[in-house]
Amino acid sequence: MLSAHSCPVGRLGAEDTGGMSVYIREIARELGRRGHLVDVYTRAHDSEHEVVMGLGENARLIHLRAGEDEKIHKLAVYLHLPDFACRLEGFRKDNHLRYDLVFSHYWLSAWVGKFLQGWWDVPHMAMFHTLGALKNAVGIGEDEPELRVETERYLIGNCRRIIAATDKEKADIVRYYGATPEAVSVIPCGVNLELFQPVAREVAREQLGFKNGRTILYVGRIEPLKGVDRLVKAMAYLNNGHGPRLVVIGGEGSSRYERAVQQLPQELHIKDSVSFMGLVTQEALPRFYSAADVCVVPSYYESFGLVALESLACGTPVVTTRTGGAESFIKDGETGYIVADNSPRQLARRIGRLLSKTGHNGGSAAAIRASVSRFSWPNIADLIIQECRRLLASYAAGGR
Repeated sequence: MLSAHSCPVGRLGAEDTGGMSVYIREIARELGRRGHLVDVYTRAHDSEHEVVMGLGENARLIHLRAGEDEKIHKLAVYLHLPDFACRLEGFRKDNHLRYDLVFSHYWLSAWVGKFLQGWWDVPHMAMFHTLGALKNAVGIGEDEPELRVETERYLIGNCRRIIAATDKEKADIVRYYGATPEAVSVIPCGVNLELFQPVAREVAREQLGFKNGRTILYVGRIEPLKGVDRLVKAMAYLNNGHGPRLVVIGGEGSSRYERAVQQLPQELHIKDSVSFMGLVTQEALPRFYSAADVCVVPSYYESFGLVALESLACGTPVVTTRTGGAESFIKDGETGYIVADNSPRQLARRIGRLLSKTGHNGGSAAAIRASVSRFSWPNIADLIIQECRRLLASYAAGGR
């Protein structure tokens, strides 16, 4: 497995570390538990990291030096991809390894995967997680460079198998990149049901030091495409002197957008109603989800929406935009609401409707959790394994 630009054990909620990192880590572990040997290669970005780190049974993470051992902009990683590929090949030879299949993640890794497919004569399966052309079509934030879009177009046209997280993503890959529909398989993302479990709300709130009153939660990176500013503005419609509190998890305070979002509550005269918690470990997230009355995903664009799955697994309803896989796991009016867009007034209206209800007790929390049981990582890993076996059989039969 390849994750050239983003380390799967990086701090979630930081720049370039989000749902894709969770996906890679969980799938690698599940494949390893089933007896498959999995090596995940990433670019070394921290001199304190060991070259080889265990991810779980039969699964490990390997840091390859490509450029300096420091964090760089993901587009700059493109310049180091030939070195990354060569060092990977060197590591493979030095350790007498042989791989049956390459599974790449994101366009930078897919570039490397294309070369490894040729060098090793093995099939290459790619998952892009986000698409440059679609992000440009949304028109929020900086445009993705033509280099990315054209490289994606080339790779999609030359990859043996593409994994899309939703039917909509498959349609977008066909529409924007001219992919052959038969080359794209749809396999959703998953959620760790062992980690993300309901905690009694009163207990979770006491542990976190939350005051009485309604709590709205946001979890994720703080960047324009995530629409966090729209959610903060929605709070102004919900604030009536004794309104709910918004807790924002994620971000490092390093971008101009993030600083502007942090300034918004003061400009809207609701600074006492919004708290920015910074980065939180994944292990701590179940308490935050359980302490909240509602979790909000105000994004303009999501490839799937792992945060919403995690919240539902903890028994907390979700308000989300019509992005990613929301329509496949949100039961509108039952486990949350799907809004047509992320206008502050519309977000506030749906959030307010959820807050007006009695809140999630043990029974309703269990029902909300049950609605996403089919998205467990073991179930998703089974689908990935089936796809890998089909691809290996096709490749062996000469379907190159």
